[in-house]
Amino acid sequence: MAHESANHSRELALHAARLASEKKGHDLYLLEVGQVSIVADYFLLITGVSVVQVHAISDHLVENLKKAGYYTLRIEGYREGWWIILDYGGLVVHIFQPEARMFYDLERLWSEAPRVYLDEPDNSSTSYSD
Repeated sequence: MAHESANHSRELALHAARLASEKKGHDLYLLEVGQVSIVADYFLLITGVSVVQVHAISDHLVENLKKAGYYTLRIEGYREGWWIILDYGGLVVHIFQPEARMFYDLERLWSEAPRVYLDEPDNSSTSYSD
C-alpha cells in the first residue's frame, strides 16, 4: 500500500513539474523526501521570477491538477507570493521567488533526500526521467 501511494505521489509530482514548466517555472528540483522523512513523499521546488509569475504558476497548478482529480489540502503564502506552498499530501510544491529560494535553501536542508532528475525543458518539449 505504501509503495502504491509513493508511485501515485511520483506521478503527481511529474505531472506538476510538466505543468510548472508550461508557465516557465525554472530550476525545477524534485526531491524524494519520503526516503528520509514522513512529511511527504516528494517535494517539488520551482522558481518564478516575480510575484506575478509565482502566482501564475500556483494558479496553473491548482487549476490543472484539480481537473486531473488532485486537490490541495492546504495553500500557504499565496497573498505575499514570495514562497507559496501547495500541499497535496504525498507531494508538497514549493514555488519561490529567487531570493526566497536562496534564503531557505531547501536543497541543502533536504540534501539527504534522493533527487529525481528532470530533464531541462527546452522550447519544443519537456521530458521527465524516472
